[in-house]
Amino acid sequence: MMLAQLACRLQVRGFKQRVVSLSDRGVLADVLERSGIPVTELTLAANLSAGSKLIALRRLITDFEPDVLQGWMYHGNLVASLAHLLAPQRPKRRLFWNVRASDVDSARYGRVLAWSRLLSGTPDVVIFNSKAGMDFHLSIGFHPRQIEIIANGIDTDKFRPDSATRKILREEYGIGPDDVLVVHVARVDPMKDHSNFLAAMRLLPHVKAILVGAGTEQLELPQNVHASGPRLDVEQLYRAADIVASSSAFGEGFSNVIAEGMSSGLVPITTDVGDAKIIVGNAGMIVQPGNAQAFAEALSKVAGLAPDARRNLGLQARERIVRQFSMGQAVEIFERLYMDRAVREGKD
Repeated sequence: MMLAQLACRLQVRGFKQRVVSLSDRGVLADVLERSGIPVTELTLAANLSAGSKLIALRRLITDFEPDVLQGWMYHGNLVASLAHLLAPQRPKRRLFWNVRASDVDSARYGRVLAWSRLLSGTPDVVIFNSKAGMDFHLSIGFHPRQIEIIANGIDTDKFRPDSATRKILREEYGIGPDDVLVVHVARVDPMKDHSNFLAAMRLLPHVKAILVGAGTEQLELPQNVHASGPRLDVEQLYRAADIVASSSAFGEGFSNVIAEGMSSGLVPITTDVGDAKIIVGNAGMIVQPGNAQAFAEALSKVAGLAPDARRNLGLQARERIVRQFSMGQAVEIFERLYMDRAVREGKD
C-alpha cells in the first residue's frame, strides 16, 4: 500500500513511475494503472523460466531508462540488484533498496537475509522505514554505503473520523452505538500472531472486534469477533471502531495499521515490536508480544474509559499522526532523496 501511494503521488509530481511485480498483479495494480503507472507482472519463480524473466526485466529497464531502480522488500531488493547489474548504462542509474521489516525470523527468511546481508553494500542508498529495522539489520551485518530512515506516510484525509459512516457500518454489523469495537487488520501469518489477539478477546466477551485480512475468515473465532477477510476499504471500518489493535510477535518495522487507525481517531493498542513506541507515543498503550493477558488488560482499560475520554484520546492519536507521519512529509523526503546531487553522481 505504501508503494502504491508513494508511486501515485510521485507520478503527479513529475517523477515518471513504473512498477514491476515479482508475482502477479496483486490487488493494487488497478490503483496504480488508474494513475497512469504501468504494472508489469514478472511471475518470477525459482525454476528454468527465471532466466527468461530476468531477460525480460533487463529489456524493460533498457527501454524505460530509469534514473532510479528502487527495490521494495527483500526479494524485490535482490532482483533489483541483479537487474541493475545486467542492464546497460548502469553508471547513469542509481540503485535504492527499501527494507520494511525489523527483527524477522531467521528460520523463515534465513536464505534471503543471507543474500541481502552479502549484497547490502551494493545499493547507493538503503532506505529503512523504521529505526528498529535499521538497528536490527546493522546488527546482523548489513553494511550500506548510505542509510536513510523514511517512516511510512499516512493519507490523513483518507484516514479520518466520520460519524455518519460510523453509524451506518455499526448498524450493518449489528454493533450498538455504545458497544466498544476493536479493529485488527492483518493477513493471517505467524508474524501477526492472531492467536494472541483472539486469546485476549476471549477474556473480554463484552468487547467486540472485527478482523480484516487474507485468511481471517478461516479462523476459529469467539462469538464477540467477526472476520471480513481482505478488504480495500479498510478506512471505512476504522471509522466504525474505537480501538485499533496490532498483536504482531516480531518483524514489524513501521506499522501502517496502527498509524492509519490513529489517523482515523482510534486509540492504538499494540505490541512492542518495531517502531511502535515512536508511532504511539502517549496516545495509546504498548504491551509485550505474546502476552494475551496483558493485551486483554490494555483492551479492557481503554474499553472502560468514558466515551468522551476515549474519543479525546483517539483525537490526540490523530493529531500525532497528522503532525509527524503524514503522507505529504514522506513523499517530500523521497523526492529530495531522488533529486539529491551527491547520490545522483554516485558520491559518498
